[in-house]
Amino acid sequence: MTVVEGQIWTPLGWQAGRLTFEATITAFEALPQAPDEWIAPGFIDVHVHGGGGADVMDGPDGIRQMARFHAGHGTTALLATTITRPWEDVLQALRAVRDVSRDQRSGEAQVLGAHLEGPFINPGKLGAQPPFALNPSAARLQQVLESGALRVVTLAPELPGALAASAVLARSGVRVSFGHTLATAAEAAEVISAVQAAGGTVAGTHFFNAMTGFSGREPGVVGALLARPDTFAEVILDTHHVHLESFRALMQAKPHRTLLITDAMRAAGMPDGRYELGGQPVLVQAGQARLPSGSLAGSLLTMDQAVRQAVRAGLSLHQAVSLASVVPAQYLNLTDRGDVQPGQRADLVILGQQGELHHVYLAGRLNLRSHTIT
Repeated sequence: MTVVEGQIWTPLGWQAGRLTFEATITAFEALPQAPDEWIAPGFIDVHVHGGGGADVMDGPDGIRQMARFHAGHGTTALLATTITRPWEDVLQALRAVRDVSRDQRSGEAQVLGAHLEGPFINPGKLGAQPPFALNPSAARLQQVLESGALRVVTLAPELPGALAASAVLARSGVRVSFGHTLATAAEAAEVISAVQAAGGTVAGTHFFNAMTGFSGREPGVVGALLARPDTFAEVILDTHHVHLESFRALMQAKPHRTLLITDAMRAAGMPDGRYELGGQPVLVQAGQARLPSGSLAGSLLTMDQAVRQAVRAGLSLHQAVSLASVVPAQYLNLTDRGDVQPGQRADLVILGQQGELHHVYLAGRLNLRSHTIT
């Protein structure tokens, strides 16, 4: 049994209190005053490729190494995210994610399943994705669903078969996220309607990046998603992928549907140098990961850094934490986390006033790898 005191996150604000927990939270007692430590639900990263020198495509050992690295930065749960590779490589990665998700080990962020980013993307908008794009045929869709790992699929809504595939995914409980797309607003809107009619949820993958932008005459995918307040938006808040003014505009449109992600690649937490992403050479320098073409190749971000960046952008710590934990839990329809109440899983972070990380608890166990990064 563990007992901690501090300023505890609640939907209405911070509450001085005492929290008692084992694997789950057993008691929450309000206090007249408590230490200046902020106790919040653990961060949930729905889009992360790697970190600490490892990548999802490396197989089970790589996934576990990545999960340990990000657990040290406040991520208590994540979706292991694939990259566009030859089809059999993608299926193998999904099976690896499934196997790891069924066997969580001490010190690892819980792998909730897979985010399939590629190959169902537009070959004309690859970004840092390798050139193995495919259309989402019924046979391919059946194969990825049979993996048992799928939670989110990034796809380009303009692809042949995307409309039918999106409805199938929605009926299967998989989130559909638009990315690496050249779709018009009309094409995006048609798929949004199909997904919602099937009871599903739509998001924008790394919003603003690798999608058609907004203008007065052609709203693009950005405009189609902004116009619908019930859709979600992932955002990589490292100041390289998204300008802070763009982030502030997004928060005006979707204050309760924006979620922080890392989109981190294997070099997160590693020194500058040469790495790879999906078999492509990547140069990491001055806080950026880029292909030889100059395209950004994922990020070097961690979730605790993203929260602090949101605070620097003008959000309160309470709202920044919400974008990292509460909104992702709502997006994935998780009912056992994303709040700090009795009965919830004791995935917790303890923060300083500006979001600096003090401690991480994974299902009630203190993660000794967690530490403050400034």
